[in-house]
Amino acid sequence: MAGTDRGDFPAEDLEGGCAEAARRLLGAVLSSTVDGRATSGVIVETEAYLGPHDPASHARASVGRTARNSAMFGERGTLYVYLSHGIHHCANVVTGEVGDPAAVLIRALEPLEGLGVMAARRRREADLCNGPGRLAQALGIAIRHNGHCLSRPPVRLLAGRLVPDSDVGTSGRIGVSRATEWPLRFFLRGHPAVKLPRG
Repeated sequence: MAGTDRGDFPAEDLEGGCAEAARRLLGAVLSSTVDGRATSGVIVETEAYLGPHDPASHARASVGRTARNSAMFGERGTLYVYLSHGIHHCANVVTGEVGDPAAVLIRALEPLEGLGVMAARRRREADLCNGPGRLAQALGIAIRHNGHCLSRPPVRLLAGRLVPDSDVGTSGRIGVSRATEWPLRFFLRGHPAVKLPRG
């Protein structure tokens, strides 16, 4: 999956529905130059959160727009960052129109660039990006990047490789208590960074 000269992720691939965007993001590259240190990884696991009618979404109808989730209501192709359990930053790609709070959680990456930087940030040599909190820490993504446009540094979403349907698995979402059976988690089958679906 390695490569060096990449353009922006095609904006049109974030259109057409949040679940479809979550599938298309597999194989794309999330790149960071936070604090002047280059890191990147190939997206290998995602989850779609569909907005007001999705009971697992931070912007479900019973919650509405809040200070925490306001970035979800912004421009398509921006970053929504939140703290999970007050500890772990999680990075999401906004996919809806302005005012339509749909977003895709990036759940796992295959480290591509800056493994030494990632290891220093994570204070370990293994399991650098196999979870949403881990990958955000490895890439230096934090609350200060909430609402950031992913076509500009220091955090960018870049084109990667096309992933054939035969390589893609789907399952219910992980770590939520509502709508757990909705098949909105997408992942590369057999990839070591991907957690096995709970069964």
